[in-house]
Amino acid sequence: MAQQRIEANRTHLRAVAYRMLGSVADAEDAVQEAWIRLSRTDVSDVDNLAGWLTTVVSRVSLNELQRRKSRREQLSGTDVVDDRAERATTISPEQETMMADSVGSALLVVLDTLSPAERLAFVLHDMFAVPFDEIAAIVGRSPTATRQLASRARRRVQGIDQPAAIDIAQRSQIVDAFLRAARTGRFDTLLELLDPDVVVRADNTVVAAGAAAEVIGADAVARTFTGRAQGARPALIDREPGAIWTVGGRPRIVFTFAILDSKIVGIEMIGDPERIVGMALSDW
Repeated sequence: MAQQRIEANRTHLRAVAYRMLGSVADAEDAVQEAWIRLSRTDVSDVDNLAGWLTTVVSRVSLNELQRRKSRREQLSGTDVVDDRAERATTISPEQETMMADSVGSALLVVLDTLSPAERLAFVLHDMFAVPFDEIAAIVGRSPTATRQLASRARRRVQGIDQPAAIDIAQRSQIVDAFLRAARTGRFDTLLELLDPDVVVRADNTVVAAGAAAEVIGADAVARTFTGRAQGARPALIDREPGAIWTVGGRPRIVFTFAILDSKIVGIEMIGDPERIVGMALSDW
């Protein structure tokens, strides 16, 4: 019976968890944890089981976000390798791509810059219409304070939908400056171009080639790219400024950039051939 109840709500729960965590593997873990708790709990008097399950998944996700934040602080200034990368290889590239496309890579990058409580408040309220008083119980804040959390997150997120604030020419200049600084080893210039909380993510294909799954913070990212990117050339990726590393005339790694307030807040390194084939690649 518990399994049937979970299955009836699985799509919704995975969507909630994925927007919280940005990882298919972690989203599946959160839903699995909800199933375990449901199997151990008498919910015969629960009128809204979907709401109960959403709360469980949200609490699990919040705990994971707080664990990540604590780990980042402990490893500040070092290259942070995602310790879930091996387990994530059980997730098919098609599944990962489908989930990412349903949210948008730029939004996921911005969500990663929010505090755990801000991210939860924004996702639950703005994406799933959960009332603030219910969210307040999860984050341990008052409804008013929770509303303020969501408001701060919303202002940050809305920046990705305001192209007028920084046009494509400016974004191209920032990406070009980043590539030139990386090639020539200008560490200080890289720091100036990067947001303090910048996040670099690599897909499983790039990780298999030796890259870290995740690097966090301007100092760590600058050190990662200093003296590198020699073979990367500027390109338009789905009409957005980015870069491509080619071998034998074929694109092997695509670099996409998320830029807010003239700072690079996220870089995604994509090596999965199926994803690259689906991209529109062209020279500037």
